Amino acid sequence: MSASEGRRGAVRVGISGWRYAGWRGDFYPAGLPQRQELEYAAERMTSIEINGSFYSLQRASSYAAWRAATPDDFLFAVKGGRFITHMKKLVDVDEPLANFFASGVLALGDKLGPVLWQLPELLGYDAGRLADFFSRLPRTTTEAAALATGHDGRVKDPLVEAPVERPIRHALEFRSKTFLVPGLATLLREHDIACVLADTAGRWPKVEEDTSDFRYVRLHGDRELYASGYSAASLDAWAAKCRSWADAGQDVFVYFDNDAKGYAPHDALALIARL
Repeated sequence: MSASEGRRGAVRVGISGWRYAGWRGDFYPAGLPQRQELEYAAERMTSIEINGSFYSLQRASSYAAWRAATPDDFLFAVKGGRFITHMKKLVDVDEPLANFFASGVLALGDKLGPVLWQLPELLGYDAGRLADFFSRLPRTTTEAAALATGHDGRVKDPLVEAPVERPIRHALEFRSKTFLVPGLATLLREHDIACVLADTAGRWPKVEEDTSDFRYVRLHGDRELYASGYSAASLDAWAAKCRSWADAGQDVFVYFDNDAKGYAPHDALALIARL
């Protein structure tokens, strides 16, 4: 989709999660207190993907602390809960969505970036199911706050007010080959959902489609899933892609998830240096 004519998009590069024991003494200097790891990473990158939100509902106090620990121009992407994507499989999710947005996501304020919805490999393409889910997603923080009022007792410290009014963008990462159909891009465009370009060493589909006003890239490893680093030539190629998207007016979010052997933060810094 075309972005605003004449506007150059912003490119943000970071990591998926930041708390990894194997990074201590490598990316994180030896002796750096664990509580300072986010601040250390955020000073060197321009965005970070929160993935703890995928595994369980977080607390508003945590989101507020993460916001406070990062620079003024920083943005977080937030990974949607697996209860919604993997357990409910996008069906009957009004209350789970309310819980997710009531759990504290809105405490990020003006540092709230895109929300990522990662689907399980066994969830096949169903246009009706997807369209229904997309129609339920809040598109502004005000809409999210209104939705959050429908939370249940699973949320211990609910936040149902939006500190700032801002749009909420959504991105979809799918892992079933059944999504490789012509109608997918059309459906995503109709609902203004970014198609995640996922690099997974050939394990899952790698689809580059322009379906929103921004691009969302997840780099899980191009040779070995989660475990291999990116070569200089590969990083050059990704930098060229990012520039071309930004030149076309699209914002770009890139997250390295090749964390198993500690490559992710170093690759992120290397890509930032190229940009």
